[in-house]
Amino acid sequence: MAVSSGGVTERLPRLLSLVPYLLARPGIPVAEAAADFGVTERQLRRDLELLWMCGLPGYGPGDLVDLSFSGDTVTVTHDAGMRRPLRLTTAEATALLVALRTLAEVPGMVDTAAVQRATAKIERAVGDAGSVGVAVDLPHEEAAATATVRDALDAGRALRIVYYTAGRDAVSQRTIDPMRLLIVEGRAYLEAWCRRAEAVRMFRLDRVEEVEVLDEPAAPPPDAEPSDVSHGLFRPSEDHRSAVLLLEPEARWVAEYYPVDEVVELDGNRARVLLRYADPAWLVRLVLGLGGGARLLEPPELVETIGRRAREALTAAEAGGVDQTGDQDGDEDGERNDG
Repeated sequence: MAVSSGGVTERLPRLLSLVPYLLARPGIPVAEAAADFGVTERQLRRDLELLWMCGLPGYGPGDLVDLSFSGDTVTVTHDAGMRRPLRLTTAEATALLVALRTLAEVPGMVDTAAVQRATAKIERAVGDAGSVGVAVDLPHEEAAATATVRDALDAGRALRIVYYTAGRDAVSQRTIDPMRLLIVEGRAYLEAWCRRAEAVRMFRLDRVEEVEVLDEPAAPPPDAEPSDVSHGLFRPSEDHRSAVLLLEPEARWVAEYYPVDEVVELDGNRARVLLRYADPAWLVRLVLGLGGGARLLEPPELVETIGRRAREALTAAEAGGVDQTGDQDGDEDGERNDG
């Protein structure tokens, strides 16, 4: 989608460039600066007004960028630290490298050349401070699925996909109208109108097992609005319930991977967490799958269900049978949330 000079994709780089540019040219006429940036004077003044609200945490006097206007000229009187070179710890640099290499491996998602230049700069800086090896390999299947999805988006075509939904441990086939590709919390997603669910859904690309471009146009309904992912994918609602889990050290990752409202540290590197979930069957499978790594404390009815399932599984194992505990009923609606 095309954006104006006031769009986010063009405005942010311009804002980041304005302070060093103005520092090197104190008292420059606004008209000359606007011409250098290829925008109107009105747009540049809007950018300068926004800069007044930018700065360091605290956001009080001495923390924000300050500008001085004299007639039609402008001068930066306080740069809020933007004159200093960026300094990253090894952990920060490693996190940036992981994110950048993930972006670079997703076909068609970003300006690959710009990502590669940024990656090279950080690698050189890290190399000067001490070697840190970071490798991010995108699976071939995910890369192929992403490329096919990108082709469908460019051509405006619908897709047929075979999709694995972890929340119900089920595979389903559906026809979708792709809307956009995006990365949320380090993972690549396709946002699309799902014709079976009759709603907008997020599909993780690493869970797309098969994808086929259809010979028909993608036609999301006019009211199919893109999701707000500024705060992540999980959006609490009245349908979500809460469970209390006791996590052993080997299962602490649950508190980082799934949406939790509260984490209480206990002795022995254990933790008690308040976990949000929508589907009781999903929670039962999660706890059973963790074996002795987690114990459900609340709600009581699911504690009883898990105990019964565990006893049935033990009896079946002792008898040489197989316990099928997965619930396969219900509609698979893509990535509404993992809980």
